Parts: sequence; structure tokens; C-alpha cells
Amino acid sequence: LQLVESGGGLVLAGGSLRLSCAASGSTFSTNAMGWYRQAPGNQRELVAPITSGGGSSNYAHSVNGRFTISRDNAKNTMYLQMNSLKPEDTAAYYCSAGFDDGLGYSWSYWGQGTRVTVSS
Repeated sequence: LQLVESGGGLVLAGGSLRLSCAASGSTFSTNAMGWYRQAPGNQRELVAPITSGGGSSNYAHSVNGRFTISRDNAKNTMYLQMNSLKPEDTAAYYCSAGFDDGLGYSWSYWGQGTRVTVSS
């Protein structure tokens, strides 16, 4: 499975962006997916996962209520709608694919990342 993110860029605080993660490969619809982000000097953090069927409720506290993860299995694409962006959302955003073994997510595939910069 190959993952390619797009949609990053420079935006003013309070603005919105929608990230996309396009997947190639026949197993997309059976994989759990996730969005991670990593700011300079920080560890990579999970923004939100989404199940193969499209369910998600485990948003990072810092983005809860502002970001929405979704997927379109017919298009092999996952999205991250980001609203009310803040400067602290500035980071490289990565998509991931893997599975939930009941104990947690195991990520087997990663994209190359797309950069989001939020200016104040």
C-alpha cells in the first residue's frame, strides 16, 4: 500500500485546510487509517484514527471539535478537514495505514507527509 498526502500549505489562523491521503493498492478498504503530525522538535502524535468502516472518535484533545477525519473507500482516499486552525497546528502531517488488533493500532504504511503552516 502506497500513501500520498496532499493539501498542505500556508494558512492564516482561523482558516481551514483539507488534507487528502490517496492510497494505491487493493487493501485500502480493509485497513484502519490515521493522521499523525509532527512539529519541529516534537514527537509524532496521533491526530485521529479511523476504522476501515469509517468510524472514529479518538481525536487528540488539542484538535477535538476542530478537525474531522473521514474516508471514501470507493476513492481509496482519506481526508482530514481542519477548521479554526491555530499556529500550534503547524506541523508535518502524515497519513498511516494498518490495523487494530484489539489492543491498539499497528501502523504498517506511512506517507511522505504534507506540511501545514498556520500563521498568526
